[in-house]
Amino acid sequence: GSYYPVTVKKHLRAQEIAQQNHLPCIYLVDSGGANLPRQEDVFPDRDHFGRIFFNQANMSALKIPQIAVVLGSCTAGGAYVPAMADESIIVKKHGTIFLGGPPLVKAATGEEVSATDLGGAQLHCSKSGVTDYFAQDDIHALHLARRCIKNINYSKDPKVTLETPEEPIHPAEELYGIVGANLKKTFDVREVIARIVDGSKFDEFKTMYGETLVTGFARLWGYPVGILGNNGVLFSESALKGTHFIELCCQRNIPLIFLQNITGFMVGRDAEAGGIAKNGAKMVTAVACAKVPKFTVIIGGSYGAGNYGMCGRAYSPRFLYMWPNARISVMGGEQAASVLAQITREQRIKAGKTLTPDEEEAIKIPVIKKYEKEGHPYYASSRLWDDGVIDPADTRTVLGLSLSASLNAPQQHTHFGVFRM
Repeated sequence: GSYYPVTVKKHLRAQEIAQQNHLPCIYLVDSGGANLPRQEDVFPDRDHFGRIFFNQANMSALKIPQIAVVLGSCTAGGAYVPAMADESIIVKKHGTIFLGGPPLVKAATGEEVSATDLGGAQLHCSKSGVTDYFAQDDIHALHLARRCIKNINYSKDPKVTLETPEEPIHPAEELYGIVGANLKKTFDVREVIARIVDGSKFDEFKTMYGETLVTGFARLWGYPVGILGNNGVLFSESALKGTHFIELCCQRNIPLIFLQNITGFMVGRDAEAGGIAKNGAKMVTAVACAKVPKFTVIIGGSYGAGNYGMCGRAYSPRFLYMWPNARISVMGGEQAASVLAQITREQRIKAGKTLTPDEEEAIKIPVIKKYEKEGHPYYASSRLWDDGVIDPADTRTVLGLSLSASLNAPQQHTHFGVFRM
């Protein structure tokens, strides 16, 4: 169909995944181009419809294969997807490609022409050269696409030491009982790790220091990984420990997995005097600069700057997933409601007035409901704030596939900026 704003965002995210991980792109095309009534939201800006073709050109330049399969009508902007692909396949009778369809041609030139004669499979395979392969039907087209992929001479050479995968000792289904829907219920993130990693083996780093952040090395489907998981609010010690561990993994080219269940960094007089701002900034800097593949799973809460320190969406993890019980927002709904009520109370006091309990409740309830709605995984996923809501029991499999995909790309070297000491 035509491209709505969220369609463009989804397409660009898929291309970003392909470019980051050096994955071939296969475009199954049946599009009328940009949605005309929403043109201001899909056409003029940098990350709008035109960025799709920009990405195609640049990925091809990076030797990332671009394969288009034309299954239906490709009109206007939609025509550029097969035209800019490395190889294009078109389906007999159903596939058409043209910058202007029959109605536009008639309006512009007075010429009456059918869609097939204007831009059908026969024309583009035998005359224009826009497409390379003539498919008899959709099944044949997909067969040809597989053949194209077979011929791209792609090889995978991961620069990590692989071992034989081991199933965890503990069943993944036990995660349902460990992590419940009530985010106020505490749990030890080590119990989650034990149900994800190979053989439930976890070599913990700095066990006795900064205990609210669990860090350590493990294997996942034979791949080496460094894991950071939350066991409470982040203190200065936790942030310094996390920074040290990220530096180690970057130096050793070990992918990082973040298991988020975080309310944020510690606040208060003692925390500020102890340098929580600069120490938290060290961890945020390390996460931002780390060029090893990063993967994030939100297994509980994801609030405030804790989201940043634990590799939220803004810090470009290769993939970010959420569990159905997870929540994400700038702070908890109750905390936000209390802050807004306090601001209103102070404004009333300055004006010589008071805030009654009923008025305070009237301020809080809508805020709590708003945060609950907007922090829900389905709300987040529908806006592409993540790459999918996953079953906790599938976490090991999903992360294994993500790891495997990421290692198609060449290694990048990490360079850190200035750490405020």
